[in-house]
Amino acid sequence: MVRVRFAPSPTGTLHIGGVRTALYNYLLARQTGGQFILRIEDTDQTRFVPGAEEYIIEALRWVGLVPDEGVGFGGEYGPYRQSDRKAIYHQYAMELLERGHAYYAFDTPEELETKRAEIENFTYNCHTRNGLRNSLALSEAEVKALLEQGVPAVIRLKIEPGQRIVIQDLIRGEVQFQSDLLDDKVLLKADGMPTYHLANIVDDHLMKISHVIRGEEWLSSTAHHVLLYRGLGWEDTMPVFAHLPLILKPVGDGKLSKRDGAKFGFPVFPLSWDSEKEEERAMGFREAGFLPEAVVNFLALLGWHPEDEQEIFSMEQLIQAFSLEKINKGGARFDYEKAKWFNQKYIQSTDNKTLAQLMWPYVKAHEYDVCEEYLEQVAALMKERVTFIQDFVGQGQYLFETVATYDMEALSKKWKSSLAPVFERWIAAYEAAQEGTSIEQEEVFKAFVAEQGVKPGEMLPLLRLALAGTMKGPGVFELAATLGKEETLLRLNNFLKFCLTIETA
Repeated sequence: MVRVRFAPSPTGTLHIGGVRTALYNYLLARQTGGQFILRIEDTDQTRFVPGAEEYIIEALRWVGLVPDEGVGFGGEYGPYRQSDRKAIYHQYAMELLERGHAYYAFDTPEELETKRAEIENFTYNCHTRNGLRNSLALSEAEVKALLEQGVPAVIRLKIEPGQRIVIQDLIRGEVQFQSDLLDDKVLLKADGMPTYHLANIVDDHLMKISHVIRGEEWLSSTAHHVLLYRGLGWEDTMPVFAHLPLILKPVGDGKLSKRDGAKFGFPVFPLSWDSEKEEERAMGFREAGFLPEAVVNFLALLGWHPEDEQEIFSMEQLIQAFSLEKINKGGARFDYEKAKWFNQKYIQSTDNKTLAQLMWPYVKAHEYDVCEEYLEQVAALMKERVTFIQDFVGQGQYLFETVATYDMEALSKKWKSSLAPVFERWIAAYEAAQEGTSIEQEEVFKAFVAEQGVKPGEMLPLLRLALAGTMKGPGVFELAATLGKEETLLRLNNFLKFCLTIETA
């Protein structure tokens, strides 16, 4: 069975690149009838941030990537939080020692710093370890005495020189490493906590992970991981590796960062992150007004290319079409305008009832007194014109408040004093007519202007200004039908009074 895992660290916000990694893992699991697992890798307690674990889970739920197993979801291979598995890692570190694939190192941070000052580009490896304070360089009696005295020690991976390590990566093909160039990674820290390298391998093996799909920044560590599998006798059950390309900055070189989001004014996290420190606060895609389906579609195509030129995919379509072999090796440039385009498309295809529910937080924030039925009408009226959910309220303010100001530049071009009596007669005609659909109201209007001998183009801009205060927005009669007869009449009368006032001013 295909078993994949998403294994973030709870060190703060979840980068959108992490969400893409989770997505690709999820798609493969669903496509193959496999399992998608959430594992929290919190071995580095110095970087632990309260609330980050809950943030990760909420973000996955929001984009619809609900794990089958993991922290908060249960499962038979738990615990799924690495800090709860400390004894397990110690057991396998001891096994590596016994097998001769690891050793104790007693070097203090100060001693290592001295070596770095003495040796340019110092690396703790097969070339330098015999001159350092470890169980390979010291006598058995010395090592025993240090351990009995409780001298702090780490356990390092022992890498033998002269080895060629070959990895078959599903995205990058064959990747080779020479062991002489690898450092002897710390596996178990002096406080008994494992490093990423040991915990990652042990967990993947015990949780029966079949595919490791992760960012390319981990490719350089994969040689160490292969050696750990060999050292523990697990090479036959080693998972398949696939290292994903980076998500790149919109312009320039390098990986997309939080700083880029702040610089260019777009989110790089799924959800907003609040903090007492202003520099740590971050806007999320959800709070920016994105639909989760749009974010998923956008991220799926950041690095993966389908067989054809199709761009809009439902989750089910992504599951059917996805292939690790179709992921590009090169980085994918983050295009925020494309993300906005996806969001527009998904808003347009979302039913009005759902959009009405999504509008509620913004409506409540402004304390607008409207019903859900009215919001559904607003959704129908505006969904072809907005980019974000909050635009329904922000751009359509005139749908919730009586117009208080008008576009004076447009008004000065469109208003003529000779139209005042015509406008007044239109108000009377509108009031006398039955409250009909937008089509029926337009028919009444056409008959009126024909009778009055004026062109529709002379009156329509004025009606738009009267109802919306701006020249932008939906059709005049669609707007009038949504506002209702009473509100429309109020706005028409207010507008006429305003125009007559400025004429006499």
